[in-house]
Amino acid sequence: MTIQKIVITGGPCGGKTTALSWIANNLPNKGYKVLFVPETATELIGGGLTPWGCGTNLDYQRCQMELQLTKERLFERGARTMPADKVLLVCDRGAMDNKAYMTDGEFNQLCAELNTSEVELRDRYDAVFHLVTAAKGAVEAYTFANNAARYENVEQAAALDDRIIAAWTGHPHLRVIDNATDFEDKLIRLLHEILTFLGEPKPLGIEHRFLIEYPDVNWLESLPNCRRVEIRETYLLSNPDEEVRIRQRGADGHYFYYETVNKLVDGLNRGDLERKLTQKEYLKRLADANPARRPIHKIRYCLVYKGQYYEIDLLPFWQDKALLEVALSDENAAVDLPQPLKVIREITDDPAYRNAELAELSM
Repeated sequence: MTIQKIVITGGPCGGKTTALSWIANNLPNKGYKVLFVPETATELIGGGLTPWGCGTNLDYQRCQMELQLTKERLFERGARTMPADKVLLVCDRGAMDNKAYMTDGEFNQLCAELNTSEVELRDRYDAVFHLVTAAKGAVEAYTFANNAARYENVEQAAALDDRIIAAWTGHPHLRVIDNATDFEDKLIRLLHEILTFLGEPKPLGIEHRFLIEYPDVNWLESLPNCRRVEIRETYLLSNPDEEVRIRQRGADGHYFYYETVNKLVDGLNRGDLERKLTQKEYLKRLADANPARRPIHKIRYCLVYKGQYYEIDLLPFWQDKALLEVALSDENAAVDLPQPLKVIREITDDPAYRNAELAELSM
């Protein structure tokens, strides 16, 4: 049995309600039992429990976060009892959406009270899909009619959309669906991104990779939509036609663990099968480390820029250059690189810069 948990989020009037209906109508055709965790804020506000009605905003956010996490645990528990091979748990917003409505101080205090962290709240989901508010690029479609809990005007909605993206930035699989097309095509793009993530009909993705000059770290860390992530990646002994690696990913002592089996399909395309590991499983798998490849420790900066998700890797054996990667679901999509970054050259097809080869460089 496979249970995967994804988040559908976005700014006000981004199309979530219709998107959830499209998911309900299309994913069962791929063999998935689809379960939906309802939006917690709408439930609470609709029931009279509001941020402006509680003693403080933190009092309200504490209630919302605890209910969000409780609902997810119950849905996961129920999913494990179902006679299904593939279960997709779809969360109408997730835990990190709360951060967009809090100050950093409030969020940090709430994490301390709940004995959790930003990494644990963000990376508990397998993938996150953000639908950009109509207030950014489709203002004529912005309305209050389809959500009684909505109160933001166009300017507030656009600012909130930015804060939600910033809250989720750093997740290993965040995709931003903008308003570059009409609404129907926007939803088609969303479904395509979800199916690509799920590997239907096969795990397929397109990566563009660039060798760049060493970036200005202070500039990166000053951006609200950029997050620093620590990664330790170890290659394991495996069959000749595949590469198996495990990684520890997180920050500030809070980590998630993953195993990835990679098979090259052709050129730009890759086939990845990934699963989460417990810390115990991760430590056990370290015994199978490939002695020909040393573990790579790297600092990754995750950056959202013009609707695309970039990953910038700083490697300990390079002081003058770094790697930049952007994953696309459409090989014809244009890559719009952040201007302050200086590209040396594209290395998408250069095997010398693949992670497995860099693991040998680090010896």
